[in-house]
Amino acid sequence: MIKNFIRIIGLSVFFGFISCKTEKQLTELERWEEQANNVTIIRDDFGVPHIYGKTDADTVFGLLYAQCEDDFNRVEQNYIWATGRLAEVEGEEALYSDLRAKLFMTQEEAIANYEKSPGWLKKLCDAFADGINYYLHTHPEVTPKLLTHFEPWMPMYFSEGSIGGDIERISIRKIRAFYEGGMEIPELEELQIKKEEEMAEPQGSNGIAISGKLTQSGNAMLLINPHTSFYFRGEVHVVSEEGLNAYGAVTWGQFFVYQGFNEKTGWMHTSTYTDVMDEFKEDIVKMDDDLFYQYGEELRPVTTSEVVLKYKVGDSLKEKTFPAYRTHHGPITHQVADQWTASAMMWEPVKALEQSFIRTKQDGYDGFRKMMDIRTNSSNNTVYADAEGNIGYFHGNFIPVRDTIFDYTKPVDGSNPKTDWQGLHTVDENILLLNPGNGWLQNCNSTPFTAAMEYSPIKENYPNYMSRDQENFRGVHAIELLKDRKEYTIDSLIQLAHDPYLPAFEVLIPGLVEAYDKIDRTKELGAPIEILRNWNYKTSKESVAMTLAEYYGTLYMQKRAAPQGLSYMDRVVYFGSKSNLDERISIFEEAVKRLENDFGSWNIPWGEVNRYQRINGDIRQLFNDDKPSIPIGFASGRWGALAAYGARYTNNTKKIYGTRGNSFAAVVEFGDKVAAKSILAGGQSGDPSSPHFDDQIKRYANAEWKKVAFYKEDVLKRAEKTYHPGE
Repeated sequence: MIKNFIRIIGLSVFFGFISCKTEKQLTELERWEEQANNVTIIRDDFGVPHIYGKTDADTVFGLLYAQCEDDFNRVEQNYIWATGRLAEVEGEEALYSDLRAKLFMTQEEAIANYEKSPGWLKKLCDAFADGINYYLHTHPEVTPKLLTHFEPWMPMYFSEGSIGGDIERISIRKIRAFYEGGMEIPELEELQIKKEEEMAEPQGSNGIAISGKLTQSGNAMLLINPHTSFYFRGEVHVVSEEGLNAYGAVTWGQFFVYQGFNEKTGWMHTSTYTDVMDEFKEDIVKMDDDLFYQYGEELRPVTTSEVVLKYKVGDSLKEKTFPAYRTHHGPITHQVADQWTASAMMWEPVKALEQSFIRTKQDGYDGFRKMMDIRTNSSNNTVYADAEGNIGYFHGNFIPVRDTIFDYTKPVDGSNPKTDWQGLHTVDENILLLNPGNGWLQNCNSTPFTAAMEYSPIKENYPNYMSRDQENFRGVHAIELLKDRKEYTIDSLIQLAHDPYLPAFEVLIPGLVEAYDKIDRTKELGAPIEILRNWNYKTSKESVAMTLAEYYGTLYMQKRAAPQGLSYMDRVVYFGSKSNLDERISIFEEAVKRLENDFGSWNIPWGEVNRYQRINGDIRQLFNDDKPSIPIGFASGRWGALAAYGARYTNNTKKIYGTRGNSFAAVVEFGDKVAAKSILAGGQSGDPSSPHFDDQIKRYANAEWKKVAFYKEDVLKRAEKTYHPGE
């Protein structure tokens, strides 16, 4: 009997071995097709993809496939930039963008980070690459500019979950000056960079959370209002049988919802004033052919390597080799006062990706708060609301501990060990708000110390590097709107988010009127001055005063200098109340003449000047006054517009064409069921032939947001197309 049992076991092992030997291995294509069968994509009546998968990885596969359908150009571009290969497409001018990327992470380091990732995250990274590659396989008519095959280690180049983030704050001009000539950037160029930054349309976002005691329904509400370049993020809905059910904005090429909500929680990121990056001046010593840097009483070797970059010249590629230097503080990026300077920032790609995905699956404040303990959401604040009725605010997330005797707003002495980061602050040590007594909180990239009026955090309780106590006009505007208001609904919060009042002009324009009244020497300015004198400081398509104020304010900021050290908001106050009266009049004269030269008259409604135009799917639009465009009544965030709309570049046109500001936005109400409305600038698709290329722009211009289809029954009612990837 025992012999027979052993014989049976032996045969089982034998046939099991034969079975394993003869089991067919799936080809890459068969594997893609098998995963595609586990994914269903439902496109609703606005083209928003609702992606359903068995596993989280299946859903990621479908998400990336759907993103490529909508705008492969932007998916590819983001990874060309992030992986440091932009010069292969755009030529030699992009070399220093590529060098910056490589100084912080090489391909070998990205692969190593992928390999050390936990199994669940590797599956998501695999699905990311497979979803894009399957799209390229099933769309042979699509010709990539460079990346014909995507790899699972590529998401490691997301420094903290968002394309761009901290690394964009490292100056390419300074890298170029150092690596081309070993010199510090000239002072005049420094001033020019600062001027350009001041005049650029403000980056950032608005986040507002309202508690149930101020809403008609008794449920908490959240305004999700990022200000990015237009078409920077698509609108998606991802659902799996493993508990994923998130809706919101995804940066092209990401595999998670970056700003959005699930059935129980919502999260909105705003750019932070928290000091998360520092510069360390190094004392470099050369001994024989080796480089060392002073650190306390010791000399440490400078890590030296080579970076080989390719760049396009005509139809061919050339190579350029750069040395790369690193200390324990970070890579050497530039020079300050003849000293090599290292830039330190958060660089934990695995943890950052973990946090970004885990965030989307939380079902209450306790889980969300625990997720924040990962501490890799470095460049953002977070405004939060949930179905339990909580509203909250996290000012920053990755905050190094520093010795406060040093001024980290300037480069510090890297040879002094006391300047080193001493670990990270815990989340409880950071600036936090939970359920303030006033029932609302806001952050518009402004100081956290006015986030909830008298219930705001107290500045003196925190180190200076945790935040600048600096207000902006959007913050001022938001506070005035939120005070003493209640009975909120989704629609009334949308209305608040589009309030047309511009507080900056209430500061700036009276000073111009005062100058005219006192000088009284330019009678030809009488009519436009009277329009401004009687203005209510609200923007609209029909407003001539808005046109005059925009041209005057912009020209003043461009042409005249204020005392050094003033914030943008303080400069507006200075030009409105303390500047020379003759100067105010001369600037206004020039603004009026510019309008007359460009349009034949200064008496022109704002909507005739301020336009929306999207000609094609190109990332940078070549605007043209002779081609169709539509009027927009919104204004720049620099003047305090919550619904920001501004230009970051021009093509020498006379009209102003928006390039950034309100892009994706949503208002969410939590309760037994979640309800929401949203809007996109233009539409979901980057394809001009798609009906969803610009089908939302009229709604966008008129502040008529669309209802979000979150629950399956609602998605099916509005379904335009249902398919598996590849069909």
